[in-house]
Amino acid sequence: MGFTTILDILGATIVGGVLLLILFRVQGSSVENTYVYGGDLMVQQNLVAIVELLEYDFRKIGYCKDWQQIPDPSKAITFADSTKITFLTDIESDGVVDVMTYYLGPASELTNTENPRDRYLYRVINGATPRGTNLGVTHFNLRFFDVLGTELSFPIGNPAEIYQMEINISIENTAAYDNNYSNAVWKQIRLAARNLKNR
Repeated sequence: MGFTTILDILGATIVGGVLLLILFRVQGSSVENTYVYGGDLMVQQNLVAIVELLEYDFRKIGYCKDWQQIPDPSKAITFADSTKITFLTDIESDGVVDVMTYYLGPASELTNTENPRDRYLYRVINGATPRGTNLGVTHFNLRFFDVLGTELSFPIGNPAEIYQMEINISIENTAAYDNNYSNAVWKQIRLAARNLKNR
């Protein structure tokens, strides 16, 4: 009778230990899933916010309420590079021409986040002090095409040749779980501001 009791206690301890290990593993998986799905949601929300702003601003390239302020829309883009663009627009639809610049800052600026690849995406209006948006942007790339769809090579000497552009942007979570960063990618193929077509 004593021997069977010891076997019962030993068996219960083993089964209890296995159940406890399963419980810890389920809890760890639950925490990981919560963090990963929460990170994915945050990354997608950040991407939507940036994309909406980019599309709104880029579609207004060359627009002015008083069209005589920008009589030649082909001159609306004043500078274009793979990670920077400067263009004329009318932000507040008040008939006053504004100069807007978008560019990607260096990764060394963001030292307060865990992600070593995230950067500021700058949106500068009329030469104001640059203020970056930190939504986990890791990649911002522009490609430009002429009226025939031929890609223009850098440096672009004559921005008036730009007829369409392609915008590529990647966003990652600013914090990782187990060294894995959630990410999302967006590509706008052949965005053409309506005013660039007025030639």
